[in-house]
Amino acid sequence: MEPAIARPVDRRSVTALFSRLRTAQGQADPFPYYAKLRSMGDIVPAPWGGYLVTSFDLCDRLLRSRDWLVPDARWRALQGESTRWNAASSREMSKTLPALNPPDHTRVRKATGNMFDRRALEDLRHSVAEITDDLLDRLAEHLEDGEADFNALVSEELPVITIGRWLGLPSGDHPLLRDLTHDQVFAQELLPSASQLALSDAATAQLGKYFTALVHERRARPGPDPVSAWLRVWDEIEPDREAADEAVYHITLFVLLAALETTATLLSTTVRLLLEHPDQWAWLRAHPEHVPTAVEEALRYDAPTHVISRIAGKDLTVAGVDVHADRMVHLMVGAANRDPAHHTDPDRFDVRRPRPAHLSFSGGIHYCLGAPLARLEATTLLTALLDRFPSLRLARPPQWAPRVAFRRMLTLPVAHP
Repeated sequence: MEPAIARPVDRRSVTALFSRLRTAQGQADPFPYYAKLRSMGDIVPAPWGGYLVTSFDLCDRLLRSRDWLVPDARWRALQGESTRWNAASSREMSKTLPALNPPDHTRVRKATGNMFDRRALEDLRHSVAEITDDLLDRLAEHLEDGEADFNALVSEELPVITIGRWLGLPSGDHPLLRDLTHDQVFAQELLPSASQLALSDAATAQLGKYFTALVHERRARPGPDPVSAWLRVWDEIEPDREAADEAVYHITLFVLLAALETTATLLSTTVRLLLEHPDQWAWLRAHPEHVPTAVEEALRYDAPTHVISRIAGKDLTVAGVDVHADRMVHLMVGAANRDPAHHTDPDRFDVRRPRPAHLSFSGGIHYCLGAPLARLEATTLLTALLDRFPSLRLARPPQWAPRVAFRRMLTLPVAHP
């Protein structure tokens, strides 16, 4: 179906919506505001410049089109020294895989390989199950006191332990890496403040030192870990040893950042949604074979990432709107996933929804490399949780970080009578 032609929109109305999204109410439930935004059209002028894309079909089309690029180092440099795009953290992120366009993206993606293919997932499956059981043992101990924070005890721990073990990182470093990731992600937010960018810059610098040292260590003492394997691959395609080390450093940095926060949010969100719908929790306990579909529905209903940005690679026309080359559009995935033109009754959470299609892992050449691992962690955790804690319930509403693009639950208090 062809997207609707955009009609004139009062930018002040859009500004007001985004102001409300940053309130406590907007963080807890942004979707009424997304519905208002979607009602303004498939493509809406952004108050700060560029455009917002709200419909599922149009977001999907742009994600798959080679005419739309990611904001790479060249584009960021053009924005000027004083902009958020030239903060130190932003410049560093521009060297990682999600911020590369072809042919650079093609080269790095080929060298990185399919790191979470079927064989890799089978190797990880036992480890993820073991980590999950240990974390649920700890959750059970805390629940004996009446209430526990599922987010802190389980959701924040499972991804960092899983990826930490896979990369061969000391377990004592996990808390630091997790905390630095939370600060670093501000560089990737929709409209970060100066103080948030400062936090991101500092965290990125620390992560840079950590992973540069790690690459040098694996260069000196290679092992069976992925970092050593990436070094071997890059040594075959890059004669400059220093350039090879830098390439592996950026891959390792990207893998950590991509693996932690969004997966933690997925885990907490899936559990929260099921506990808010006890009838579906009960049904899923009786039909555990539908756990993978429940995870997909959670991804559709409330994605970890609500905004994906793209740049016009040339002058283009989108739903009747002329978008000039190098102009940015923000794909409002959180709104698109609930587009009534694509999903029946989209505001209803339904683990029995037959095809909960979503854009939560992006699309096209930038489809999330870690999606298989995130799904493995979520299905493993949910299956074990339904079995071990049949009467789990929400103790109080969760608290949220003040963000728009990257959802993050700060607490998820649960109880088990």
